Formats: sequence, C-alpha cells, structure tokens
Amino acid sequence: MTDKETIRQRTLEAAHLQEIEGNPLDADQMAMFEMFDREGFSPEQEIEYIRADIERRKLARETQSVTLVDRGVQAGAACSL
Repeated sequence: MTDKETIRQRTLEAAHLQEIEGNPLDADQMAMFEMFDREGFSPEQEIEYIRADIERRKLARETQSVTLVDRGVQAGAACSL
C-alpha cells in the first residue's frame, strides 16, 4: 500500500469513527479532508486552512446578520410611514 493509499484509508477510518460517535462528517468536511490528502497538506497547513475557513464563515455570518438587520430596519421604517 502506498503512502497516499494509507492516508486515504486512515481518513476513511476516522470518518467512520466520527459517524459511530454520532458526529458524522458532512460532504464538505469529507471533501476538505480529501483535498488535504490529494494536495499533500502538512498538519500545519491543514490547521491553517481550517482556521482561515472558520474566519471566512464567521465573517460571512456577520455580514449576513448585518444585512438582515438592515432589512429589518428598512421594513420597520416603511411600516411607520
């Protein structure tokens, strides 16, 4: 078994354990780990990618929240006319 095959097998086993523990990986998470394997990310690169992804998602949620608040303010202003 090649190194890549071993890594792939370990990824699948880890995903299976997550499922057994009641916390299965979703399709996006599996795709991310497959990308790590395919691109040969080091553990440090994986951690940095995940941290950056968390920040991107956090900013997207904050932006969405602000947009929804702005819409609520506009709707409230329209109702008071």
